[in-house]
Amino acid sequence: MGLLRLEALRPRVLAQVSLCVDSGELVFVSGPSGSGKSLLLRAVADLDPHTGEVWLGAEARSAMLPARWRRRVGLLPAEAFWWTDTVGDHFPQAAAGAGASGTPPPSGLPALLSALGFEPDVLDWSVGRLSTGERQRLALARLLAQNPEALLLDEATANLDPSNRERVEQLIGGYRASRAAAVLWVSHDPEQRARLGGRQFGIHDGRLAAIT
Repeated sequence: MGLLRLEALRPRVLAQVSLCVDSGELVFVSGPSGSGKSLLLRAVADLDPHTGEVWLGAEARSAMLPARWRRRVGLLPAEAFWWTDTVGDHFPQAAAGAGASGTPPPSGLPALLSALGFEPDVLDWSVGRLSTGERQRLALARLLAQNPEALLLDEATANLDPSNRERVEQLIGGYRASRAAAVLWVSHDPEQRARLGGRQFGIHDGRLAAIT
């Protein structure tokens, strides 16, 4: 895994951002609603107009196809998109592993689901029956199942009760440690930021600055 480096990155409404998130490092970003936190993550993921460059290790984002970049640098948005009716349709690993004979999906996916409090049969559920918190946790499972090398997390636990918030924090912490993944996490929760540690930055008046 390589470090994530933002080099003079300028999303809409923000001044230029230069920031390095090392391999295995957790960096939090906070700030008032509408300050540009989500726009920053979307610019890193190459989803919104911006200037500047982002690097994963020694590889520049501009040198990669967008789909490859977004597999390697995975974004968990505040509200995930669901495009078909069944949960399992959103997990390529499940579709590849479960054929007409009913062969189970690869072992990594059940482990992710279990860590987030789900049984394997959740893949057969209708998306319409999911609560907001269930959608949020399953969106994280969907992201981690792709084995990204860096994570961009936008309020990953905002809609969760304390028990499921702890599940998510533990899973992300374990993934970060085992994969040496750089993690850039937008969080409005000061208790969470203090509990999990890591460097902290805030956005105020369109500028990102370290919080000391």
